Amino acid sequence: MSFRLVLEDLNLAEAEKNLCIEALNAAGTIVDAAKLLGITRHALKRRIIKHRIEWPKKARVE
Repeated sequence: MSFRLVLEDLNLAEAEKNLCIEALNAAGTIVDAAKLLGITRHALKRRIIKHRIEWPKKARVE
């Protein structure tokens, strides 16, 4: 599986956040997303907290 990430600027923190979000969306679980990124699940959890990524996604109420 591969991703194409287009950067709007050279903001490393934003790039890291976008990579985490893309991996989570593609993999569906923290464990599998961490494998895609080549990091531990604990490292991914720290990044989720650091970047305030909402995970798991909340179901939309209509």
